[in-house]
Amino acid sequence: MPKDPFKTRLEIAKNKLSKKNLYSKKDNPSSIGTAFKLSTELVSAVAVGTIIGFIFDKTFGTKPWFILIFFFVGVVAGISNVIKSAKNMQK
Repeated sequence: MPKDPFKTRLEIAKNKLSKKNLYSKKDNPSSIGTAFKLSTELVSAVAVGTIIGFIFDKTFGTKPWFILIFFFVGVVAGISNVIKSAKNMQK
């Protein structure tokens, strides 16, 4: 017994609609997820810079200098990452 052409077209339309909904959900991240991503980028850059500075200070015996230098390098890198991510989110 052949299928009704209307039911066939209805099934095809439902499949297309469900696929379209899957793709549209990926484009709209939640606000808390976006905030968490931006804050993680900033904090991780500062933490990595500070740890590298601490290791260099321990190695060369120059106690506060490399920590301070790499702390500020981490801050600049973190802020630039946040700005770049924010620009990508606006697109």
